[in-house]
Amino acid sequence: MNTQIKITECPRDAMQGIKSYIPTTDKVRYINSLLKVGFDTLDFGSFVSPKAIPQMADTKDVLAQLDMGSSKTKLLAIIANYRGAEEAAAYEQITYLGFPFSISETFQKRNTNSTIAESMGRVEEIQNLCVKANKQMVVYISMAFGNSYNDPWNADIAIEWTEKIAERGVKIFAMADTVGVSNPENISYLFKNIIPKFPQLQIGAHLHTTPTTWREKMEAALNAGVTNFDAALKGYGGCPMAADDLTGNMPTENIVALFDEMKISHHLNKNYFLDSMQIAETIFPH
Repeated sequence: MNTQIKITECPRDAMQGIKSYIPTTDKVRYINSLLKVGFDTLDFGSFVSPKAIPQMADTKDVLAQLDMGSSKTKLLAIIANYRGAEEAAAYEQITYLGFPFSISETFQKRNTNSTIAESMGRVEEIQNLCVKANKQMVVYISMAFGNSYNDPWNADIAIEWTEKIAERGVKIFAMADTVGVSNPENISYLFKNIIPKFPQLQIGAHLHTTPTTWREKMEAALNAGVTNFDAALKGYGGCPMAADDLTGNMPTENIVALFDEMKISHHLNKNYFLDSMQIAETIFPH
């Protein structure tokens, strides 16, 4: 386990819901600092409509100023359709294209303006593009732990859609807690059932949490065999639709402290990590 732990730091998810515009120079400074820390992957930006996500309108400008020279960290960009995927795939620096696939019909329409069936077509098109462009597609199974729209939900639905998407050639998935309803029970049930079923796939956890529940969620995921975790410094971002305003992304500093306590190797540089924490304090609103 010690050699397998992967952390994807998610500045894009942390920033995208912030109303006040973060200047491009601040984003570049922050992401360049994160590139030194040693994360496996940075979810750094998105190629989606600037009308939908104004905060990410400068993703191309940010990308042009990133110093990838001495960093082994890979870049992931979020896309919502084929046009965005084409745009992202043109950049050599980007390794992963991330597509949010909701198992809630209502949310999928709201999030990507398409039905689940239409999104399945997009998955196929984008996966084919990734193969041609030498990129890897990451599919986020959104609403994997429940939804707030009263659509049919259970863990088996998440497993069923993962299987259908994997049949299209996708190998990397993240089970995403879109509205902050994950708990130790549903985390444990989903991962204990899905990881053994698909040993050929990389299946990670994109969990949201309140300040008091992060540890129990992390322990449940670790005990269920999860080795790939999404997180964001200081827990910024997360789910604007969550019922609790305190719900945000899994705080990176918390999981690093937990891994240290449990003697789980994470390969992060602590000094650069602290530098990034200090920059986060200056650019994120309090």
